[in-house]
Order: sequence, then C-alpha cells, then structure tokens
Amino acid sequence: MNPAFQAILRRRSIRKYTDQPVEPQVIELLLKAGMAAPSAMNCKPWEFVVVTEADRLAQFRSRLVFGNRNAPAAIVVCGNPGLSSNPAARLFWVQDCSAAAENILIAAAGLGLGTVWIGVHPVANFVKIVREIVSLPKKVTPLCIIYVGYPLEEKPARTQYDEQRVHREKYGKERDKG
Repeated sequence: MNPAFQAILRRRSIRKYTDQPVEPQVIELLLKAGMAAPSAMNCKPWEFVVVTEADRLAQFRSRLVFGNRNAPAAIVVCGNPGLSSNPAARLFWVQDCSAAAENILIAAAGLGLGTVWIGVHPVANFVKIVREIVSLPKKVTPLCIIYVGYPLEEKPARTQYDEQRVHREKYGKERDKG
C-alpha cells in the first residue's frame, strides 16, 4: 500500500502519551508539512505557536474542556487573514488553516507520533482562553490545538468510508425519488 495512504489511515486521535519530549527537529518537520498545505489564492494565512513549557500545557489541560491530555507538546494552529493583501483570500482562513492542521496530523502519523485535534474556533470562550495562554494579538485567531507526542496507546488503522454519503453527478439517488 502507498505510504501516504497508510499514514492517512493510521492517523487516529491519540489521547495518551509517554512523557518523552518531541525533538525540536521533528516539530519543525511537522510545521513544514503544515505549511505545505494548499491555500486559497496562495494566501497562507497560518501562523503556529509551538508550546512545550509544562506550565502552559497545564493551563490548556485545566482551562479547556477538551484539553486534558498529557502530551509533551502542542501546536496551536492560528489564522491571520491580514497576511494576505487579497480581501477575497482572507475569507478562506479557516479552510486554509484546517488543511495545514490536517497535513500536520498526517505527517505526525507517518513519523510514528500520536496527535489529537482540539477544536478552538469558533467557540468564543475557547478562543479567549487560548489567546490568553499564548498571548495572541486580536488579529490572530486560534483555530485548533494539536497535541503531539509519542503514543502510549495504539489504535488500528481505519477508514470511515461510508458509501451512503457519496452522491454521483448530483445530490440524491434514483431510489430516493420514490
């Protein structure tokens, strides 16, 4: 099977990690993968905050409802629409940053790391908390936190393919027209 497809199927939400730190050069590889994502009109509205300090990670764990994970590192994926001079491109920061986040998740799976995506935007209170913890300016919005670490749990590769959610040529199926 193709290694890229294997990494996609291996990507699972891992919520338990060893305490082994993730090496800075590995974090850099993940960031390079994130920045290789497609972007509307090549806007590249993403910015990233890498968090490895125990105190900041503890704040995520204690202050975010879904943030209680013991990973030794986190990458906060942020959108800064002002990075583009094209007003139309600014409208797509969520999609662009989501593509960057997915690249990070898949790259991590390919490197044998575990990750879990913690949604932040559009929940105003989550945005406020993350903004405070990592000192984000108002023009930068945290989309999500990706916890990264060496997995303490293993989950089997899988697909969630569901033929019932696939439509061909147009929405709906002939059998639905009864």
